[in-house]
Amino acid sequence: MVIINIYPKANGMAAKITPRDIPEKVTENQRKIIGAIIKNSNIIITELGQLVGISERKIKGNISKLKVKEIIRRIAPDKGGHWKIIKE
Repeated sequence: MVIINIYPKANGMAAKITPRDIPEKVTENQRKIIGAIIKNSNIIITELGQLVGISERKIKGNISKLKVKEIIRRIAPDKGGHWKIIKE
């Protein structure tokens, strides 16, 4: 398993993650969550709910499933933290 840092590197280039990099074992809503995290690693649950079009409770459930599948990881606490995408 390799962790992909989606933040800019020293040379100013960010890691490129495409939809092909997202594992097939995720639902459509989970794909939308991953896509939103790729665009903004500091995104919050409320914003994810609005973007995906589901409740915050369902967002939290999907995030939990993505964490168990080791697809995403939360770095640092909720306030001031960010998301990292983990590539299998």
